[in-house]
Amino acid sequence: MKFRYLIAAVSCLYSPPAFAADPATDPIAKFRSTIGDFQRITTPDGVEENFTADINGTKQFVSVRGNHRGNPLILFIHGGPGAPELPISWAFQRPWEEYFTVVQWEQRASGKTWPLNDSAAIAPTLTIEQYRDDAIALIEQLIKRYGKRKVIVIGHSWGSIPGLMTAIKRPDIVHAYVGIGQIIDFREGERIGYEQILKRAREDNNAQAVTELESLEPYPGNGAFDVDKITVQRKWSIHYGYLTAGRDNPNAYFAMHHYSPAYDSDAIKAWGEGSAFTIERLLPKLADVSFKDVKSLKVPVYMFLGRHDYTTPSDIVDQWVRDVRAPDKLSIWFEDSAHTIPTDEPGKALLTLVTHVRQNARGPGEHPAPLP
Repeated sequence: MKFRYLIAAVSCLYSPPAFAADPATDPIAKFRSTIGDFQRITTPDGVEENFTADINGTKQFVSVRGNHRGNPLILFIHGGPGAPELPISWAFQRPWEEYFTVVQWEQRASGKTWPLNDSAAIAPTLTIEQYRDDAIALIEQLIKRYGKRKVIVIGHSWGSIPGLMTAIKRPDIVHAYVGIGQIIDFREGERIGYEQILKRAREDNNAQAVTELESLEPYPGNGAFDVDKITVQRKWSIHYGYLTAGRDNPNAYFAMHHYSPAYDSDAIKAWGEGSAFTIERLLPKLADVSFKDVKSLKVPVYMFLGRHDYTTPSDIVDQWVRDVRAPDKLSIWFEDSAHTIPTDEPGKALLTLVTHVRQNARGPGEHPAPLP
């Protein structure tokens, strides 16, 4: 239970429970197999492969899927830290693969990457800059492997930190940047989120929530983030639907892990272990992350904003987009979403990617099929 709340501290999610891999003892295995077969890429020029990439002295797991190799590449940088979204991607990604080739990358010390490296050797490398440099190194490999000039980078939640840093440092390899649950000023976001949750608890006459939340004051405070405090804040943030819109728990989100054709019991176990390991070491380094001083970008930037997202509050992001200079920029509000936009509003997420983002990815090596 301690690890579940520890993982909730930053990723806002609980570690998914393990399940048996043997179809004889696990009836869900048949459904996973069926989903995997149904989602199989069958187009002649499609891409469906997993590989282990050598990235800055480590081995890291990569999944690549898409119907047509000529489509633009998306690098999806997952949240957490240490919370890969490959095991839930089956619930939203398949339609994306008609218009993009989608890369799900399991970051340093995360998910299927976790057992590939020595944890003692990895521990001192868990810095924000290292994740940015890993993303850049992977992009360079992807460009060469698939004959592209650039990629579209999507950063979700924690992944929006190394994602935006990558777009800032290496605009020459990024077509466009998309932030989902974007972090602009981590400490300010925590303060705003806390105030909103406490307000809701008081309006709801939720004495337990009010007592627990008031005990955190001042929140988030100065200095490094306190794991126990942020865990309590996330507990009530989840309860009031600020993780998945309209839900007071993450159960439906994690049920999707059970049915994932990409994950088995060992991968689920690694997901939890890697997330706990990463959060303990990286969390104190995130407190003062801020992009408020970034006044311009050399790539188009699109921010997907959940109206009910107080995990990473959207108003901060919207104001930042208004102020920043970029070749193209847009805030897109998702009225029925909180922090998990791809699963809260999967249709609008795809439509927005196709109509606003895909147009930036044209040139040698990128010849997207015409839109219907």
